[in-house]
Amino acid sequence: MHYELIAFDFDGTLADSFACFRASLNVSAARHGFRALDDTLLDQARGLSARGVLQLLGVPLWKTPRITVEMRRQMTERAAQIRLFPGIDDTLRQLAARGVRIAVATSNAEGLVRATLGPACEVVTDFSCGLSVFGKKRKLAALIAAAGLRPEQTLYVGDEIRDAQAAQGAGIPFRGVSWGYTAPAALQQHCGAPLLERPEDLLAL
Repeated sequence: MHYELIAFDFDGTLADSFACFRASLNVSAARHGFRALDDTLLDQARGLSARGVLQLLGVPLWKTPRITVEMRRQMTERAAQIRLFPGIDDTLRQLAARGVRIAVATSNAEGLVRATLGPACEVVTDFSCGLSVFGKKRKLAALIAAAGLRPEQTLYVGDEIRDAQAAQGAGIPFRGVSWGYTAPAALQQHCGAPLLERPEDLLAL
């Protein structure tokens, strides 16, 4: 299937940012009084959806927007610690060379995304950043509409259960990745196709 546009999640899909994410989360945990994501909880958290992780850590939903803003700021301050996964830069460039539009749809800050992508920014046509934790469905639908495409002409690529759910809600195909935050077995349960094992697998779609 040839896709006209491929949209990517950022954290855990394009960028290896987990250590930075975890450090930022634990700073917020100390500030707001919820459980830190320590080693005893990590395996359990990787098998859960975003809502499940919030429940595991005892984060009140009404505090989520404020905590998200704090974490974006903290992660931006740690931007130098974040790198693209191996193969991402080359894969994005090869897709763009084939005429595929590249988008990034993420709850993280656009400045951090651009800083991490570096020169690869030149092949990204659409940045939909700073979304609420559970606001991806609406943004994906808006992205498709703005591009003048049908849902089936677009693919969303992500590493979390909420990414799969957002794509389903927007009516677009989804491919999960095996190298991200969510445990592969847990993510696969929400995917209709096998997980991508490496970025280059996108070139065979």
